Amino acid sequence: MISVSDNDRYLDRLVDEGALRRYLEDVLGEAESVSVLRHDEGHSNETLFVEWDDREFVVRRPPAGETADTAHEVLREYRTIDALQETAVPVPETVIACEDESIIGSEFYVMVREAGDVLRDAEPERFATPEYRSRIGEELVDALASIHSVDYEAVGLGDFGRPAGFTERQVDRWRQQLEWAFEVTENEREVPELEAIGDWLQEHVPSSHAHTLVHGDYKLDNVLFEPGVPPQLGAIFDWELSTLGDPLTDLGWMLLFWHDPSDPEPAMPELMGTFMAREGYPTRDELVERYERQTGVEFENRRFYQVLAAYKMAGLGEMFFRRYLEGNSADPLYPKMEDGVPLLAEQTLALIEGENRL
Repeated sequence: MISVSDNDRYLDRLVDEGALRRYLEDVLGEAESVSVLRHDEGHSNETLFVEWDDREFVVRRPPAGETADTAHEVLREYRTIDALQETAVPVPETVIACEDESIIGSEFYVMVREAGDVLRDAEPERFATPEYRSRIGEELVDALASIHSVDYEAVGLGDFGRPAGFTERQVDRWRQQLEWAFEVTENEREVPELEAIGDWLQEHVPSSHAHTLVHGDYKLDNVLFEPGVPPQLGAIFDWELSTLGDPLTDLGWMLLFWHDPSDPEPAMPELMGTFMAREGYPTRDELVERYERQTGVEFENRRFYQVLAAYKMAGLGEMFFRRYLEGNSADPLYPKMEDGVPLLAEQTLALIEGENRL
């Protein structure tokens, strides 16, 4: 019998346990012991850990309830990971994708669970030296460079997006995502600063950019470091926003979640760790320098890309807050966006005016 880690009613909305087991038996073979656990660290698509006798797998599916259009495309995520299996990009091993929503109530996919550590709130003790901290930053940048170096035509992703005009569309898209969230959240409080930020972004969109595969959510806590030392990046997760577009949007996003010693306290501390300010970790400038060396691409229009990253995070936060208000998530992070989004908007305006660098 499938056992569940808790009796949370939200988990019941995420998976029909019996149907999932029957489906996976056809793929993985029968198992004597099966358990399903909801991973509560993710804040977008849902992650379920499945123990299948002595093997471990991950099921990825959208959250329960209504979502903004195209925000949670798990099969798109699967396609990217599957296409990258034989490349230099470190990704988990894929198992199967399922379009039949009758199985667990949505589309989903299955991949092998990787062993190691995700650096979210702190560093593992084995990495707590200046040398290893430096290596963490290097590995993070080098893996991003590997994504942007993929021959996307050769791996079958040539039709995966429209890279021309990507950055301008990003500004428009996230403005639309905010408008969707505001339909509900503005009844609780308003965030007028975000309109000014959106206007500034539209006025400063770069006229051209490189065309590469982009991850869309690349940051330290979306990668896994393998067991042991020195730090070795073993897998990149959360590809739901991957497409063909502007690689510097990935770099700007990564920098938003990196903390320099001189930075203000983060607006969303649950999402933005500060341990990277410790001795040995590279600064943002050093990360940028390594990226430029690894790719040969200059990080032009840096302020634009860092403001865009913060604007997107505000958009995600507001979407989270709407889902909380509508009762479509049990995530304890979501109600904190009531204050977190306005604070991030204030910090972003200061970034535009040159008062901080986030």
